Amino acid sequence: MSDLPEKPVTVVLVHGAWGDASGWRRVIAHLHAAGLPVVAVQNPTTSLAADVAATQLALASIEGPVVLAGHSWGGTVITEAGNDPKVKALVYVAAFAPEVGQSTGEQVALHSTPPGLDGIIDDDNGHLMMSAESWVKNVAQDLPEAEARVLAAVQTPLGMQTFADKVTQTAWLGRPVWFVISGADRAVSVDLQRELAASLKAHTTELDSSHMSILSQPQAVAAVIAEAATYVAAQSA
Repeated sequence: MSDLPEKPVTVVLVHGAWGDASGWRRVIAHLHAAGLPVVAVQNPTTSLAADVAATQLALASIEGPVVLAGHSWGGTVITEAGNDPKVKALVYVAAFAPEVGQSTGEQVALHSTPPGLDGIIDDDNGHLMMSAESWVKNVAQDLPEAEARVLAAVQTPLGMQTFADKVTQTAWLGRPVWFVISGADRAVSVDLQRELAASLKAHTTELDSSHMSILSQPQAVAAVIAEAATYVAAQSA
C-alpha cells in the first residue's frame, strides 16, 4: 500500500449477515495506517431497506468522495445504497451483487448450496442464526477456533425475509468496481464470486481464504480498498 492517495477519500465499510461492524476492525487498522478515514456501518440486518437506510445515514455524514465496500450480504446493501453521488468506487469482498429485480437468495440459488448455509438455524422468532459449528468449520475455518466461536457468540440475528428482498437499483453500473474473492469460501459460492467479478468487469484479487478474509487476511483486503481509494483520489484531483 505504498501508492497512497495524496487527498484521501473516505472509506465506508458495510458488514455482512450474522456479523457486525467490528468484523472490519483489522482492515480498519490497516486503512488508518495508510492515512485513510474510515466509517464502518452498523447494520441492523433486519431487511435490505433497513440496512440501506443505515448505510445512507453514514454516507450523509461524509463530505467528499467515498469508496464503499461491502462484505458478503453487505455487497447487496452497497449495490442498492451506492448510488449516492459521493460514492465513486465500490469494493466487493466475498460478496453478493444482485441485478435489478433479483434477491440475494435468488443469486445464492444459481449455484450449489455452500456447506456454510447448512448451518443456518431458525430461532422461531422471525430470525435466522448461524450455528457455532458452522462458524468454526465453514465460515471462519482459517481463524483460530476460539475466535470463530466468539464470532458465533456476538452474531447479529438476520431477519427471516432479508435474503428475499429484491434490489431495485445497481450502483455498480457506471462505477469502477474492485472484487476480492475468497478462494476457500464455504459460505458464499466461489464460482458465483468469480462470475460476479467477471460480469462487473472488476479489478479482481483472489485470496486463499475463508469467507472471513476481512479477519484472516486483513492487510490484503485493505490493500485492495486502498487501491480503489488511490484511483478515486486521482480522478478527483
